[in-house]
Amino acid sequence: MLLLTIVLLTLPTILYLIIQWNKSYWKRRGLDYIEPLVFYGNTKKVFKRQEPFAQAFANFYKYFKGRGQRHGGIFLGPKPTYVPVDVEIVKNILQKDFGHFVNRGIHVDEEIDPLSAHLFNLEGEKWKNLRTKLTPTFTSGKMKMMFSTMRACTTGLSGILDEHTKSHEPVNIKDVFARFTTDIIGSVAFGIDCNSLKDPDSDFRRFGKKMFLLPKKTPKDLLEIFLSRKLLSKLGVRNKRTPQDVEDFFMDIVRSTVNYRESGRVFRPDVLHLLLQLKNRGRVADDEKILPDAGEKPADSMTIEELAAQCFIFFAAGFETSSTTMTFAVLELSLNQDVQERLREEIVKVLKSHGDEITYEAIMEMDYLDKVIQETLRKYPPVAVIPRQCCKDYKIPDTNVTLEAGTFIIIPVKAIHHDPDYYPEPEKFDPERFDEENKAKRPPMTFLAFGDGPRICIGARFGLLQAKVGLVAILKNFKFTLNDEKTKMPFEFDAHATITSVKGDVWMDVTRLEEIN
Repeated sequence: MLLLTIVLLTLPTILYLIIQWNKSYWKRRGLDYIEPLVFYGNTKKVFKRQEPFAQAFANFYKYFKGRGQRHGGIFLGPKPTYVPVDVEIVKNILQKDFGHFVNRGIHVDEEIDPLSAHLFNLEGEKWKNLRTKLTPTFTSGKMKMMFSTMRACTTGLSGILDEHTKSHEPVNIKDVFARFTTDIIGSVAFGIDCNSLKDPDSDFRRFGKKMFLLPKKTPKDLLEIFLSRKLLSKLGVRNKRTPQDVEDFFMDIVRSTVNYRESGRVFRPDVLHLLLQLKNRGRVADDEKILPDAGEKPADSMTIEELAAQCFIFFAAGFETSSTTMTFAVLELSLNQDVQERLREEIVKVLKSHGDEITYEAIMEMDYLDKVIQETLRKYPPVAVIPRQCCKDYKIPDTNVTLEAGTFIIIPVKAIHHDPDYYPEPEKFDPERFDEENKAKRPPMTFLAFGDGPRICIGARFGLLQAKVGLVAILKNFKFTLNDEKTKMPFEFDAHATITSVKGDVWMDVTRLEEIN
C-alpha cells in the first residue's frame, strides 16, 4: 500500500519533468522557438481542424522571420520540428546536403498497407531504386505519347460548359475540373473510361474524394505522434492508413486491367503500359511490348503490388493537384478580366498557326499560359509544405545548431511563395512575375510548387500539361465571370483537405464567345 502511494505521488512529478524536458528541446540546442502547449505543441488549431496545416507553418515562418531568425523550432504535437526560413538553408536541405534529408518521415507498412508503398512515401534505397526505374516514364517524349488521351477528355469538358451556357445556370467549376482530371488520370493511369464528367457519382470520383479527406484520428495515430517508429515496431503497433474499401477498389481495378492487357498483349499509350514494361521487362522501352521476349531475363522487375501503389499515387497526386490548380486559375482569371482576355488572345493566335488544333507543340508555344499557371501555383501551391526527416546528424552551416537524426523538418512552401521580399504585393495575381527578367532577380528555392532537388515531383510535366490542355480547351471558346451570389467571397481554405483547396464550391457564369461577339 505504501509502495502504491509512493508511485501515485511520484508519477505526476516524473511526467511533469518529462514534459518540461521535452518542451526545452529547442532551447537546449540554442534555437529560437515558440513555447508549446502540452500535447498539442504549437499545432492545436491543426489538430482540431480549425486551421489548414500550411497556414500554421506560414504563421511560424512569419514569426521567426519577423524576429530576424534564419530558422526556428516548433512542436508538431509533442514532436520537435525544425522550420527553415532562409532559402539558403532550404537549398541545403533539398539539394546540396540531400543525403542527410532523403526521407519524408512517413511510415510505410507494405504488408498491411500495400498502396502506401509508393514513390512519395518510400525511403532510402527503396526510394532511390524506384525513382530510377520510374524516371523514364515522365520524359517529354512520353508526355507526347499520352497527349491524345488528354485531349480526348476535353470534349466532355466543353460539353458540360455548353449545357450551362444554354441554361444560363452557373457552373460549379471546382467539381467539373475534378471530374475532368479524374477522367484523364483514370484513362492515362488505368486505361479506363471513368465517365466522371457524365456521371458525377462514378466510382472513381467517389473514391477519389475519399482519398483526400483527412480521416478522424485513431488511437494508433495518437501513438505515432508520441512514440518513435522503432518503439512502435517493438510493441507490434501497425497502422493502416488507406481505407480498406479504397484499397479493394484500386487493387481490383489494377489486377483486372493488368490481366486483360497481359493476356491479350494489349497496347495503349498510357502510364500503365510503361509500368507493365517495368513489371515484366524490368525497364521502360519505346515499343508496344509489355512482355519479355523469349529468353529475355529481366532484372529488378516490379511486383503487382508495387505497380498498384504507383498507379494509386499517380491517380491521387494527378487528379486533385491539377484540378485545384485549374480551379484557382479560373477563379483568378474571373477576377482579373484583363489577364483572361490576354491569355485568350494568345490561345487563339497560337492555335490558328496550328490549324485550330490543340496540339502538344501548340501548348508548348503558349508562354503567357505558362506564366498564368506558374503564378497560380505560386499563390496557391497544391502541396503547400514539404516534409523531410533528418536521417543523420546535421550541423546547419554557419550556425551552432545541429539537427539530430530523426528530427522532422517542414519547409513552409506557401509562406515562401507569399514572402513580399521575393514577391512584392504577394496577394496580387501577376503572371509577369514569371517572365525571365523577374525570375532572374529571385534567389533559388523561392518557387517550390513541385519541390526541388532529387525528390522533385516526378509527375510535374504531366500535371502542368493536363492543366494547360484543360484551360486551353475552355478559354478558347468560353468567358468566365465569378458568380458571387453562390460563391463565398472572400473564400476560405479547407482545413479538412490535405491538398490546398477552397472550402465550399466555386461557381462561375459561363458565356460562349460567339454570343458575346
